[in-house]
Amino acid sequence: MKFNKLIPELSVSDFDRSLDFYTKILGFKIEYERANFAFLSFQGSQLMIDAGNFSKDSPWFTGKLEYPRGRGIHFQLEVKDLAPLLNSLKKKNYPVKEQPKEYWFRKDKKLIGMNGFLVMDPDGYLLMFYEDLGEKD
Repeated sequence: MKFNKLIPELSVSDFDRSLDFYTKILGFKIEYERANFAFLSFQGSQLMIDAGNFSKDSPWFTGKLEYPRGRGIHFQLEVKDLAPLLNSLKKKNYPVKEQPKEYWFRKDKKLIGMNGFLVMDPDGYLLMFYEDLGEKD
C-alpha cells in the first residue's frame, strides 16, 4: 500500500462508534488497526481515527476536544459515485448536513465542476464527498 503524502488523523471520542460510521455506513476499508486506532482508506483517500488518551502532558495535546471537532476545516474526498454513500446514510438514518449540489470553480479560462454533499462524522468532523463533473467553458 502506498501512503498519501497527507493523511489526517482524527481524534475521536468513541472509537467503536467512529469505526462503525466510517466502515459500516460509508464503506471505508480498514488497512490496519490496533487498540483505539485504525488506518482507513476509501477510493484513494486515507485517514486515521484515534481514541488515544491525549493528556495535557502528551506532545499530541493541542487543546480541549469538544463537539464539533475540527472547527474551521473540512475534508474533501473524491468518489466515483455519490449515490451509494447517500443511500447508505439514508438507510442508517444518518443525517446529511447539505444535500448534493453542483460547485463550479474558475481555473484559468475553464470552469471545473464537482457535485458534492456534506456530512458530519460522530465527532463533528465535516466531510465533503464529491464526484468530478469535468470542465466547461
